[in-house]
Amino acid sequence: MFDNFSSKISGIFDKISRRRFLSQDDLKGALREIRVALLEADVSLPVAKDFIAQVREVALGHEVFKSVSPGQMVVKIVHDELVKLLGSEKSEIDLSVSPPAIILVAGLQASGKTTSCAKLANLLKRKGKRILLASLDVYRPAAAKQLQILADKLQVDCAEFDEKKSPLDLALQAQKKAKDYNYDVLILDSAGRTVVDEKMMQEIIQIEQKIEPIETLLVVDAMIGQDGVNIAKVFNESLNLTGVILTRLDGDVRGGAALTMKAVTGCAIKFIGVGEKIDDFEEFNPDRVASTIVGMGDVVSLVERAQEFLDEEKAEKTAQKIQKGQFDLEDLLNQIRNMKKMGGIAKIMKMLPGVAKIQKQIEAKGGMDSEIKLQEALILSMTKKERRNPDILSSSRKRRIANGSGTNIQQLNSLLKKFKQMQKMIKKVSGKDPSEIEGMMSQFAGSKAPNFNNILNLNK
Repeated sequence: MFDNFSSKISGIFDKISRRRFLSQDDLKGALREIRVALLEADVSLPVAKDFIAQVREVALGHEVFKSVSPGQMVVKIVHDELVKLLGSEKSEIDLSVSPPAIILVAGLQASGKTTSCAKLANLLKRKGKRILLASLDVYRPAAAKQLQILADKLQVDCAEFDEKKSPLDLALQAQKKAKDYNYDVLILDSAGRTVVDEKMMQEIIQIEQKIEPIETLLVVDAMIGQDGVNIAKVFNESLNLTGVILTRLDGDVRGGAALTMKAVTGCAIKFIGVGEKIDDFEEFNPDRVASTIVGMGDVVSLVERAQEFLDEEKAEKTAQKIQKGQFDLEDLLNQIRNMKKMGGIAKIMKMLPGVAKIQKQIEAKGGMDSEIKLQEALILSMTKKERRNPDILSSSRKRRIANGSGTNIQQLNSLLKKFKQMQKMIKKVSGKDPSEIEGMMSQFAGSKAPNFNNILNLNK
């Protein structure tokens, strides 16, 4: 999401951040480039113009040219204005109402609506909520079957479906079941259409009026760009939309729909779909997205994902082994599996500060996830004894491991060489205080990464 846009913005900031002084011409040039980047990201022209005008006004009001770090001050201003453009604050679902809390989900066909219902159910289930899913799509029975399959996979309940009943009757039936059986949340998957039509609108308006959901969410495919924003405007004129779910943000998306949705429709983006897996669904946080765009990363989300997916007890044991300098290939395999649980090294890297600057170089080398998969295949082809002590590997065993993993001996030797370097580093840092470790790691990396953490703490 926003990879190209973020890369261009980071490039612009990289130019101005190095300068001790910033002239009005420098600022004008930077804003011109940001405007072009916004338009290339499929942001509508009026929104792009308003954004640049606001950044210019705030920049002049802050006396950027007299500040100690003018470049970083511009980064901060752009960051803050992006947060406003994206919706200012994270918009959460209020589940404090007396159960069941009803969520009505609307959208066009092929927007990912049914899958989003299941992903939302999975997210709320992880928060300890008891969920009931219900399909209201009598026009496409396959949608009800799809929802049932997804519910079974998630181990959540799905209401009975009868295509002979009207969507309103199905909604009322599901509402009664949710009340009778004490479900915390009822998610209603309404019927989709290939186009917006009057019958569809009247049907869902009637359901909304009778059911009175706490949330009416619209699912929009981010791949269709500004058309998605226009669809949201049409729905918002008929329904009391409380938020938007943007899907397919993992694809070749320029990000314009996300950047302009709030400004054009007034509806906050509440959730985003970032992949095909059931866990590839996130709450939308404007501040964190803005931080990622300007190159500050999203370390908070990274920590949250680690807390959610990683085994704390295993992590503690690994930490103790590292502290003693006893890290082996078995531990490396566990770390690889942990990274896969968190979405892969590519997703983790995008959450780190400054990575946007080197994203193209990483992709040019075939990405990092392919290298991780290769390492995993090699380690899995070894015995547990060999993983704990790879020095015992003979030439014949190396050939068998390479053949068994579909690789070659050169790739195996490369893994073993990197692992030995890692072991040496771990033995050096074991028992040292954090300041010494930081210094060694910066030497190992060759240079220190830019300190983006200070940017948000600059004087306003």
